[in-house]
Amino acid sequence: MALLEFYGKECPHCITMIPIVERVEKELGVEIRKLETWHDTENEALRKEKDAGKVCGGVPFFFDEATRKTLCGASSYEELKRRGPRANRPP
Repeated sequence: MALLEFYGKECPHCITMIPIVERVEKELGVEIRKLETWHDTENEALRKEKDAGKVCGGVPFFFDEATRKTLCGASSYEELKRRGPRANRPP
């Protein structure tokens, strides 16, 4: 199971998430699977599938495959860390 990040290459909100995602990956020792949707129709179809209730409707969009929870839009480091991947977290 993984945390998926759906993003658009030129999306300004997605660009602001790059250092935040990298920091979370480094500190938690996990990899967030990044899927570009603006230029990749398969990734966009997967985004639509994961956002079936149209909770977000766009990017950035995070989907936790383990919990099926979502996080919509640009988020703070604290929010992504709190709601993001669970691997290597202390109990």
